[in-house]
This record gives sequence, structure tokens and C-alpha cells, in this order.
Amino acid sequence: MNGAAGAAYSARRVRTASELRMSAHVCAGRAMGRCGTRAWQELLVLLGGLWMWGSGAQPTPPSPTSSSVPPLKFRLAGYPRKHNEGRIEVFYNEEWGTICDDDFTLSNAQVLCRQLGFVGATGWAHSAKYGKGVGRIWLDNVNCAGNEKSIRDCKHRGWGNSDCSHEEDAGVICKDERIPGFKDSNVIETEQSHVEEVRLRAVVSGAQRRLPVTEGIVEVRYKDGWAQICDEGWDSKNSRVICGMMGFPTEKKVNRNFYKLASKSQPKQKRREDVGSRKRLFAERQQLNYRLHSVSCTGTEVHISMCTFQFYRGNSSAACSTGMPAVVSCLPGPLFATSSTQKKKQRQQQQSQPRIRLKGGAKAGEGRVEVLKNNEWGTICDDRWNLLSASVVCRELGFGSAKEALTGARMGQGMGPIHLNEVQCLGTEKSLWSCPFKNITQEDCKHTEDAAVRCNIPYMGYENLIRLSGGRSRFEGRVEVAVGAAEGDEPRWGLVCGEGWGTLEAMVACRQLGLGFANHGLQETWYWDASNVTEMVLSGVKCAGHELSLSHCQHHGSSLNCRNTGTRFAAGVICSETASDLLLHAPLVQETAYIEDRPLHMLYCAAEENCLSSSARHANWPYGHRRLLRFSSQIHNNGRADFRPKAGRHSWVWHECHRHYHSMDIFTHYDILTPNGTKVAEGHKASFCLEDTECEEDVAKRYECANFGEQGITVGCWDLYRHDIDCQWIDITDVKPGNYILQVVINPNFEVAESDFTNNAMKCNCKYDGHRIWVHSCHIGDALSEEASKRFEQYPGQLNNQIS
Repeated sequence: MNGAAGAAYSARRVRTASELRMSAHVCAGRAMGRCGTRAWQELLVLLGGLWMWGSGAQPTPPSPTSSSVPPLKFRLAGYPRKHNEGRIEVFYNEEWGTICDDDFTLSNAQVLCRQLGFVGATGWAHSAKYGKGVGRIWLDNVNCAGNEKSIRDCKHRGWGNSDCSHEEDAGVICKDERIPGFKDSNVIETEQSHVEEVRLRAVVSGAQRRLPVTEGIVEVRYKDGWAQICDEGWDSKNSRVICGMMGFPTEKKVNRNFYKLASKSQPKQKRREDVGSRKRLFAERQQLNYRLHSVSCTGTEVHISMCTFQFYRGNSSAACSTGMPAVVSCLPGPLFATSSTQKKKQRQQQQSQPRIRLKGGAKAGEGRVEVLKNNEWGTICDDRWNLLSASVVCRELGFGSAKEALTGARMGQGMGPIHLNEVQCLGTEKSLWSCPFKNITQEDCKHTEDAAVRCNIPYMGYENLIRLSGGRSRFEGRVEVAVGAAEGDEPRWGLVCGEGWGTLEAMVACRQLGLGFANHGLQETWYWDASNVTEMVLSGVKCAGHELSLSHCQHHGSSLNCRNTGTRFAAGVICSETASDLLLHAPLVQETAYIEDRPLHMLYCAAEENCLSSSARHANWPYGHRRLLRFSSQIHNNGRADFRPKAGRHSWVWHECHRHYHSMDIFTHYDILTPNGTKVAEGHKASFCLEDTECEEDVAKRYECANFGEQGITVGCWDLYRHDIDCQWIDITDVKPGNYILQVVINPNFEVAESDFTNNAMKCNCKYDGHRIWVHSCHIGDALSEEASKRFEQYPGQLNNQIS
């Protein structure tokens, strides 16, 4: 018995003895007949218990060795995963079982990863991310400090004591570095039916360095190397699964005979003749090492582990006698097409607007799923949302199969209608619209249940061409890019000129690095001067924000043009895994719009803050008036991070006239446009008070402007600018009667990073007759189909005040 158990045992004996004395004392002070029967029963029970403790439960003397306690065994399981991550399973009491994710922390993952032979953990996963286990759930409510040698030493509810289901199985992501000299005696790598990593190995000369690899021999990770799959019985369904894992939507037929040259021994002269007449194969034929055979997939699996197959046992050198290594050829999606023929063909296929899109994701191939119905974009409810349906979405959009089917608005909440519910795809459908689903009713779902996906995408190697230096963490630093790396040459690293570098460029850099969204794009980085890279190699970078790499953005090319080439003026970024997402509540603008003729003597402060049109300077102050189009605006944060001003409180500007601070000089633009887009009137709104006016249920307000408080908008809250406050208007004094478009743009200069800038604009049709104004058809800029947007812009004009 260890010290803790011995202390518990001693405490139990002390309590039992004291209880015994108390019961005896109570009855000794009474007559025998007057002592209650219950008290005597308790006394007898306590006496019996004490005898049992004394005779049968004495502390076990410490054994000379600790071998009496069988060592725990651990393994990583599940799919899809790499070798250093997965569902954590523990072998206890001669049975494999899982660990519940309740109260799970990174400290727990640290202990478990060390027991698996890795130096530590980088993260953990909840809700059976790597699939549901089977059998017992051995541990629940595990609480480690992080320095324990074994999970046995951590607090938990006890072995086998759990109130969880396998939908709550925990997973760990370990650092891809082994403990030096670690013996695998207490580690079971994986169950026999598991395949971890899969790759396509290009064998055609010239295709070795071209990315993405779309054709090659299928290989699986085995021990410290790679092994092949025998192609006996291999069919297009198997190829479809492999292509999906590699990030490609579909497979294509491959010339199997061509690859026999790479797998069969032939006379040298014959091989030389065959190779000379075709594309050249690698000169050195690798020794084949077959691992799998008899692979049989249905074509809907998201990972080959879900297919049926068999392992070769023992010596596999004579395996696959009538076959050859499985070869797969895949067709890339539009985003990753390389040849001009592929790009042209796919452009023709995409002439019509797609009816499905992803929003709010940091990387390509991930985001909230939105579908187009009745000319309006809307979301999908996550009821019964699974990998099969998610894979149909991914393939339809030109990506591979789905890595994750996300629920609970994990990619932020959408706005507008929720079009579909209980989508149930078989996995063979070409489009999500071919899958069975239920139409939504108002009571069924909320936007907190918006479905999202993470898709497999092809490996492009972009992350190897960029790095950060000097930051306090891996999420920040000075940007360094690799240029001029020819075949076999080492890349030359250099800096990016900070001139013109902003949020959009930083968004692309963070995406290329795989670090999520950008918090800030910095034009000076003197405080991160920790690298020996001093040469400026890239200037004039201008991105739209959606590119996968900085090399895809506009830039000056090889002709560097940077006024300040010192290292302090090199571009830098601060990245974040989450970002805010602001949207304007369009119906409120429509409901509250009206015209006011406001006397000039009441507009001195507004003029000081430049909230009137330029002609107001020549007015006969303080006489006369300005005609103002007023409306309320309600700005929601539907993202996954709070919206905070770029500048800290120390740099906010005090405006004496209105007696408030400006945290952002321009927070919104208000414009009146002609139908062809010409601006005829404009206004702007400084963020003199970014705060949480109201919030959704169970969301607490965090920001309040009073008493120089912190400014911002919390996730799930909104900031209301009422129609009756200064500058909440457009000065239309000089606007002639006619038909116009009212446009409101939030965060127009991209000062603060968001997960989606395409929904920052709101547009309305309006008719102004010189006395009254009708505002209608207000909508977020990307909420309508292309056809409906064109109809909106070609609006012929309002003939009367009846809005249908």
C-alpha cells in the first residue's frame, strides 16, 4: 500500500474507532431497555467492520519490486490522423479502453504523450475527433499537473468509473519528436487494422518536384519507411478514396502498363529502349516492400482505414506475385489545377454560379457551409451532419474528402435563412442538393447550430516558402520569404518591404504559414530584430486577401522598389487561430430610415468631425439647414473572437466637442450611389463608442464606453448606433431627386482583421423625390445570388410608394 493509501486507511480506522466509542458511550449512559434498537445495530455493524479491517484489510507490506503492478500500455488510434496524434487508448485490467474528455487539459496530454514516447504534447482533441472507440471508458475527469510520470499519478474518478459515452473520447496531438532512448515496451503502436499515413509517390521524371502530386504509386507509412499496396483487385472506388485523402475531388484512369517498368525487372537493354521512347522514369528502381493487399472500398470512405484490406505477414518480398504496386491518378479541383487544359475545362464547367460555398474559414477548404436557395444564401443546420455529407460538399467544391464535419457553428454563425436540416448523403452524390434533407422550420434550428466542414486539400508546399523570426511565439514575427530556389538549390531567404503592408497581406501570410487569421499587419518590426536575414527581396505586395501564398499576390517582382530598405521597415504579422466577423443588421436600416432638415446652429460639432458634405463649409452659418438621411445601424459580431480597435487606449483621440474618444477614426462609410456606382453623397462614422449594447442569451457584455472603459464588440453581441445621434446620417442636401443605392460599409479600410470581409457591405434601393425617401430591399452585400444582385443594380426606379 502506498503512502496515500496508507494515510487514507489510517484515517478510516481513526474515524471508525471514534464512531465506535461514541456509540458505546451513548448506550452506556442509558438503561439497556432505553437504548434504541437502531443504536445497538450501529454498534454491532461498527464492531464487525473493525474486526474485518483488523483481520482482512491490513496494509500490504511493500513488495521488493514494483513488478506486481502491471504496467499500463497505451496506443494512438482512430482516423484520419498522423503517427503522432489520435484517440488515446489505455490497456488496463487485460482490456483496451478510452479516456473521456471531461475536464481534459493540455497537462493531461503532456503526461500521456510522454508515456507514448514523445517529448510532449502540442494539443488535445475532444468529442471523438478521431472516431469513437469501443469497449470500456477507463478514465474520466482526469486532472494532471503535467509533471507526473504516469497517468496513474493524476487525479481521476477511478478506473472504470465514468458517466461518458464514446462520443466523448479524448485524443492527443504529440510533438513529432521521440524521447531519446525511449523503449517501446509499454507502447502498442496501433491496432493491426490501422493505416496511418498515405502518400502518392511520383515516379515520372519531372513530376518529382511539381506540386501537387496528382499521379503516382500509393504508399503507406510502415515503421520508419514507406510500403506499397498490391493492386490485385484494385478498382476505381479504391482510387477515389485515395484521391479524396490527397485533396482531389475525383480520380481518373491511369495507364497501368506504363508503371510496370517501375515495378518489374527487365533486361537492361530492353528497359533502356522502352524508357527512351516514353517519359523518363527514375533511373533507380526502389526495392518494393508490400504491406497491404485485397483492398476493397465502397468509394464513400474518407480514409483507407475504413476500407477492408489485409496485411502481408512475415517476409513480403515474394508478395503480390501476379500484381504490381497500386497506382492512382487524380484530377485536381479548380483552385489547384496546374495545366492550362485543366483550367480551361474547369472554367467552362463553372460558367454558372455555384449553389454552395464555404465562409469564415482561415484555410482553403474549410468554413461554414452555405447554400443558395431562392436566390438567397443561407446556412445548413447541423442535425445529423456527418462525414458523408461533408465529403459531398468538399468534392463538389473541388477539394478532397472531408477531414471533419463540424457542428455548433464552429466556423462562426451565419445570417439570413437556414435552408436545410437533417442532410443525409450516401457519399456517392455529385451535389449536396441530390442528398435527402428536410426543409427548415423556425423552431428547428438557430444559427448557433450552423454546420461547417474541413476538407482534405492537396499538399502544395507553400508553408516551406515563408517563416517568421523574432516573435515571442510562433504566431508572430518578422516575415521572411524564400526566393530563387531552383531545382536542388537552397532557397535564399529575405525580407518583405513594409510599405503598403496591411491586414489583407497579413491574412495571406498567416494562411500560408498555417497559423489561421491575421490580428495585425505591421509595417515596422524593429522590436523583432533577431535574425541574420537582412536583405529585402520583395516589395509592392498587394493582396486581395483570398490568396493561398504571397507569391500569388501582386508585387514588384525582381525589380525591388522600397524607399526604406532597413530591417526595421520589414513587414511583420501577428496571427491568431480565430477572428471576429462583423455584419450589419440590414432590416433595421430599412425600418428606421427618414429625412431630417437640421438647423446649422446644431451642427457645429458634426462639422468639426467632418460629418457633413464639403458644400457645408460655404453655407451661411449659423443660418439655414442641412438635409440629412438618418437611420439606425446595428452591428453584430458573428465571428469567433471579439472585435477590438487596432489602437490601444493610450492612442485614442479625445474630441472635446462631443466629449468622447475615437478608437477608430473611420469605423463605417455611408454612401449614396447612382445605379451605375457613381458616388453622389457620403458620410462616415468614427467609432467613438464601440460597446456591447445587447447580447444573445447566456452571453455577458464585456465592453462599455462609460468612464473611459474598454471598447469592442463581444462574440454574440451587437453595437447599436441610434438614428438620433450625431453623424449617424448622410448629408443629402446636394442630392437631386432620383433612384439611388444606399451603401453602408463596416471596417472599410480593413484596419481590424475579420474572418470574412465580403459581408461587411450592406446595400439598399432608395427613391428620393426631393421631399421624401423610400428605402427598401436592404441586404448584406454577398447575401443574394449573382442574378438577384444584377437585378438589384439594374433597379428601374420606384413609380409609387407601394413596396411589394
